Amino acid sequence: MASTTSPSLSLSSSSTLVDGKTTRQSTAVASSQCVTLPTLPPPPAVQSRAARTTAYCRKIARNVAAMATSTGEVATAEATAETATTELPSELVQKIQEVWDKVDDKYAVSSLGVAAFILLWSSTGVISAIDRLPLIPGVLELVGIGYTGWFAYKNLIFKPDREALIVKIKELYKDILGSS
Repeated sequence: MASTTSPSLSLSSSSTLVDGKTTRQSTAVASSQCVTLPTLPPPPAVQSRAARTTAYCRKIARNVAAMATSTGEVATAEATAETATTELPSELVQKIQEVWDKVDDKYAVSSLGVAAFILLWSSTGVISAIDRLPLIPGVLELVGIGYTGWFAYKNLIFKPDREALIVKIKELYKDILGSS
């Protein structure tokens, strides 16, 4: 029979016998007590609410575009964006320019627009502050549900009441915009 030789094994750390226990001392590690764990992968990116909403809206737009095409294929975003940018802004800009040219006091209209924006911004702050209070949101929700039920009972259930409400809305529309 042929004799085989086994390759020699070498360890990079030395072993010593202390109190009947074998301890390994690594030459690379200064402390024998140090244990390193493998690093964890980075946490998944937490998307903001706006990013999730945008992604969801894009998904819906793709679905609508797929349903609109006869073959069921999704139209390219460039073609959809191109038609939207060429048709909508030119008509919209022209209408806005016509209305802006008809305005006599442009400074007052601009001031009202800025004031409306500031009022909207501050009202969202007030609403979010009220929403953080303990019992107020629940009470306000109950009040809203109660008023909605009362309004529906008073104005929408019976036909004469519905007709009276429609007449009131039409009169209010004429008062605000004039008879057109």
